[in-house]
Amino acid sequence: MEQGIRCIIGLGNPGAKYQGTRHNAGFWFVDALARRHRLQLRPESKFFGQLAKLSLPAGDCWLFQPATYMNRSGQAASALAHFYRLAPGQILVAHDELDLPAGSVRLKKGGGHGGHNGLRDIISALGSKDFYRLRLGIGHPRHRDQVTDYVLSRPSRDDQHKIEEAIELATSQVEELLSGNYQQLMNKLHGSAK
Repeated sequence: MEQGIRCIIGLGNPGAKYQGTRHNAGFWFVDALARRHRLQLRPESKFFGQLAKLSLPAGDCWLFQPATYMNRSGQAASALAHFYRLAPGQILVAHDELDLPAGSVRLKKGGGHGGHNGLRDIISALGSKDFYRLRLGIGHPRHRDQVTDYVLSRPSRDDQHKIEEAIELATSQVEELLSGNYQQLMNKLHGSAK
């Protein structure tokens, strides 16, 4: 069994303007985890973000939301990773995924950024692609020229419900993440595909 996750970074843009937009799905995941475990995310200026510590039988894990904008997520992620001496394989980045339908959730390790600016900046700042990703499907607008407006707008009520269900499923499996039971977790998440 591999080492477990010790830091979950949810990607999004700070501020009320972006709160309900698809690009903030990673923030929604961390918010849902914090609610589930009755934790309060608190500002940590040295990490350029908000932080809470999750303690479970499987281990301790930092929950983190960068307060930088999406394309500067690496600044916050690397500050936290260096301070706590986290290896890339101990980090999970939760983010919105255009290439999956709303309501899908996938776990994977490594790979490219797929055009996602938050992932691109984290890969650059950490100097590694070898972190885990929780890919939260938001669907695709069907034309690449519409992508920016699409990710920075709110999902339909139906899509919002599907995304929330996927997040609920993923938060219920956090012990598996902390234990390093990645294959088991993938089977559960990927088997629930819409």
